[in-house]
Amino acid sequence: MADARFSSFSEFFPYYLGEHRNPTCRALHFVGTAGFFTLVGWSLWSDPMRFGPALAAILALGVLGSFVERHRNAAPIMLAMIALGVWAQPWLLAGVFWAYLFAWIGHFKIEHNRPATFTYPLWSLIGDFKMWSMMATGQLWTGDPVADDH
Repeated sequence: MADARFSSFSEFFPYYLGEHRNPTCRALHFVGTAGFFTLVGWSLWSDPMRFGPALAAILALGVLGSFVERHRNAAPIMLAMIALGVWAQPWLLAGVFWAYLFAWIGHFKIEHNRPATFTYPLWSLIGDFKMWSMMATGQLWTGDPVADDH
């Protein structure tokens, strides 16, 4: 799938899971995303009047970016989302760094593959959140997520 783009997130997600076959890689993603979620929650709790509207704008940009992702890499929108979050709560950058550090260790040291975020940044983010929620509900800790047909 080097030249063609996926036309939907539902088409992309099985590919995303295929890039996370190793349970250790998934566990690293889980820890990284949990740290990010913790800082998002802290940001919302500590300054809801500033971070709340920023989070709403970030989510709106994410929806827009998800449509853009069908045709081209939505990295500029992803960067705008990060910039808006960091503007609202500067320590959120630590959460972004934390999440990507763990994820990329999983890819480069465990899976030995290139993170999908380089080609599909927003769908990868959504995929990571979906994969995290599946693990948080007891799914995907062991076995091959693609062979298990999630």
